[in-house]
Amino acid sequence: MKSKKNLTRFTYETSAFEGWRLSISRAGSSFTRYFPDKKFGGGPKSLAAAEKSLADIKALIEGSKRVDGKLSPSTISKAEKLLKEAIPKA
Repeated sequence: MKSKKNLTRFTYETSAFEGWRLSISRAGSSFTRYFPDKKFGGGPKSLAAAEKSLADIKALIEGSKRVDGKLSPSTISKAEKLLKEAIPKA
């Protein structure tokens, strides 16, 4: 599997983590979340979850109002909540 824009694949032989990292920056705010293969049942499923979360975050950011060119605090908290809810509890 190959990395895509805003999604990076992490596969290391010497590390316990394998999965996808979502990272997006807009209007002075950055959002990052890891989607491990173990929690989602494999690479394709973790990629699908990461892509869905990325689409949700982009839709939220594009539809939000800016305050002095930056994202509003409420938009930032909504985005962080979306990312927190994206990972299933173990």
